[in-house]
Amino acid sequence: MKKVISTTNAPAAIGPYSQAIQVGNMLFSSGQLGMDPATGNFVEGGVKEQAVQVFKNIHAILAESGFAVENIVKTTVFLADMADFAVVNEVYAAQFEGDFPARSAVAVKTLPKNGLVEIEFIACK
Repeated sequence: MKKVISTTNAPAAIGPYSQAIQVGNMLFSSGQLGMDPATGNFVEGGVKEQAVQVFKNIHAILAESGFAVENIVKTTVFLADMADFAVVNEVYAAQFEGDFPARSAVAVKTLPKNGLVEIEFIACK
């Protein structure tokens, strides 16, 4: 049985999708952008600041569903510019202790609302 996960501590969906879906012991998130949930706008600064906010949003979704960052088994990182890989990678690495999840990172032509970085995840308890 699937359960829709929704929290006001992460940005509301900007389209016909859910922030995350839980199915049993698995959690599947939609892509998270570097948007402040209080304002609905991107945080000020560049890709580093957006990446930090992305992880704040991810942590909020994990907390709402009773999961933790240690439960993340797979991420996909979408970058508007692959030249930002090293900066995002630095923020990304700081989020995890011990084993890292499996990951893909791809550059895309454009992200929603012209974001600089978007990350989705799969978590498992």
